[in-house]
Amino acid sequence: MSDPEIVYDSRDIEDNRVMAILAYIWILFLVPLLAAKQSRYARYHAYQGVTLFITWIAVQVVGWILPYNLSGLATIASLGLLVLAVIGIVNAYNGKAKPLPLIGKLLEPKS
Repeated sequence: MSDPEIVYDSRDIEDNRVMAILAYIWILFLVPLLAAKQSRYARYHAYQGVTLFITWIAVQVVGWILPYNLSGLATIASLGLLVLAVIGIVNAYNGKAKPLPLIGKLLEPKS
């Protein structure tokens, strides 16, 4: 079953596409949160970026805790998060607001 796509105003998407893309690049999710507060589209992607960042931190902490012979699992999970970031960037570039697979529903902006 596919996650539903949220539809935003086309002008909001055009004006804030770059902000939405920045949201998926590590800690740069702060840029749209602070600079594009009025944009529902940028805010949606910023929250997806926050979720991605928090998940990445959790994976790193678990990787530090795991014994050396299992720490490769954290590397594999980090690569998976990189794939999720690319998916988010592609969605933002294409003007779509779809939740990231697996983690996208964990944190969503208030409407």
